[in-house]
Formats: sequence, structure tokens, C-alpha cells
Amino acid sequence: MPEAVALRRRATVALHWLGMVPIALVAAADAPGAVLLWALAGTSGGMVALALVFGLLGGPSPALSGALRHVHLWSHRGLYALLGWIAVAAAARALGLALPGPGVADLCFAAVGAGMLHGVFNLWRHTSLGDGALRRMMPRRLHGML
Repeated sequence: MPEAVALRRRATVALHWLGMVPIALVAAADAPGAVLLWALAGTSGGMVALALVFGLLGGPSPALSGALRHVHLWSHRGLYALLGWIAVAAAARALGLALPGPGVADLCFAAVGAGMLHGVFNLWRHTSLGDGALRRMMPRRLHGML
């Protein structure tokens, strides 16, 4: 694997897993502080920036066919759109600005639900299709558990 690709993968995996912590905390918090909001904006915005510059990291496996190939692509685009929305909403709230639409906590709550569906889908792919879907986003140190 070329070094640039490996670096991109490490950055995406790190932001993926680190980003779940502030999303879950903000979804559960009544009044998240500025540090947590900036952590959320940074991790979410970082993932979106990587995807915009380099494209999505994982694609559908050859084992996915028909409508599921399209669902995979559009669900990932939807998740990244939600992450972008969260990044903007978190930064705005940290700056004391009010945006129209759902608040950052509501967006994070939606992201927790969407993330759970995303995880179940990838677990199904990994176990039923045997396409290694979980290995793509798991840190390499945890591959032995899969």
C-alpha cells in the first residue's frame, strides 16, 4: 500500500472512531461545552474534508449486487452529509450562533441511530458475504478479533 494511501486510511479510521465519542456525548448531553463541540466539529469536519478531497474510502464489495450496491453508495453519501451538517452546527453553537433546523444534539442523536444501522449493515456484509467489510474501518490491531 503506498504511503499516501496508508496515511489517508489511518487518518480516516482515527477520525471515524474518535468522532463517535463526541457524537455520542453530545447526543447524551443536555448542554455540551465548547471543547466538546469543537472536538465534534473537528472530527466530523475532518472526515468530510478527507472524503471531499480523496473520495470515499470504502466501496461496495463485488459480493453486493443490484439495489444493495446503490444503497451502499447513497447511504455513505448520506452519512457524510449528516457529518458535514453536524460539523457546521457544532461550530456554530460553539461560536454562539443559532442555525435554523435541528440542533446539534438532535443531529448527533440522528447520527447515533444512522451509525447503528451502518454498523449492522457492515456486520451483515462481513459475516454473510464474507467481504471483510469490518476490516476496512477497524484499526489493524483489532483485526485478530474479526
